[in-house]
Amino acid sequence: MNVQSLSSTLKHLITRLVIPAATALAFSAHAAAPLKIGYSDWPGWVAWQVAIDKGWFKEAGVPVDFEWFDYSASMDAFSAGKIDAVTMTNGDALVTGSAGGKSVMVMLTDYSNGNDMIVAKPGIKSLKDLKGKKVAVEEGLVEHLLLLDGLKKAGMKESDVTLVNAKTNEMPQVLATGDVSAIGAWQPISGQAMKALPGSRPVYTSANEPGLIYDVLAVNPASAKQRKADWIKVTKVWDKVVHYINDPKTQPDAVKIMAARVGVAPEVYLPLLKGTKLLDLSAGKKVYVKAPGFGSLYGSSKVADDFNVANGVYKAHENVDAYIDPSFTNAK
Repeated sequence: MNVQSLSSTLKHLITRLVIPAATALAFSAHAAAPLKIGYSDWPGWVAWQVAIDKGWFKEAGVPVDFEWFDYSASMDAFSAGKIDAVTMTNGDALVTGSAGGKSVMVMLTDYSNGNDMIVAKPGIKSLKDLKGKKVAVEEGLVEHLLLLDGLKKAGMKESDVTLVNAKTNEMPQVLATGDVSAIGAWQPISGQAMKALPGSRPVYTSANEPGLIYDVLAVNPASAKQRKADWIKVTKVWDKVVHYINDPKTQPDAVKIMAARVGVAPEVYLPLLKGTKLLDLSAGKKVYVKAPGFGSLYGSSKVADDFNVANGVYKAHENVDAYIDPSFTNAK
């Protein structure tokens, strides 16, 4: 074999050996990259802190980085591709997706079980007492949907009240001014509103309509597909978290961890936790069954989609089914 032929043969062998090896190393590095998850101040999402502090993701063999955000900022970061997944409501997953930040809801963390409220000033005892009066909500958000649900149950329409559009974080001041008869807000803001106006009370809450507001882990579709095994491990860790929080023996430790994350005392945080119905995988499987109504993630998301279109949050209906994948929760 002459030198030129030998050189050609060596180049061929190097190409065959080195390039696949480099590709394999690159793939390995990619596979080992931490999953980036954005979470924010809601009991069903603060609950992840238990797994973080306990080192359960490492035990499960899945690298994860959790990044703390204000809620709206977490959705912005997800839409910008800065994180792989975000904790948000099922309705907001549709809103984010309508603007281009598509996601797939791979698991449920909880549903709001009283933490979302319509809070009325003293003297008003029911939604019916609000007829002809002003109610402040942040139009297009979940408290607006909660109000409409309550009015419907009370035999009323949206036109029976006068809506005042206000930012959710401003609701304590809005209620205290006396310019409105009720406000819509979620905890801890709803609790702050009741402190700001002594004698005010909730006249309708998310506990009156379980499943109206589901909270989910929404994952970038490409990441969900490419790293499905890792995301399934994440769901398994969540199951462990829920059981640790719900077990009377370990709940005090869990609440201590969660309270520390948001900077309050455990005794202050515990009531907020009780207004959130955490869902383990067994409970989540039941919600992932396709059916109309609030008992199903499909049915609840359809209601949210109709609400979003009706209120101009986005123009055209989203394909709800495309956002929901039960296979992660149902994995063996």
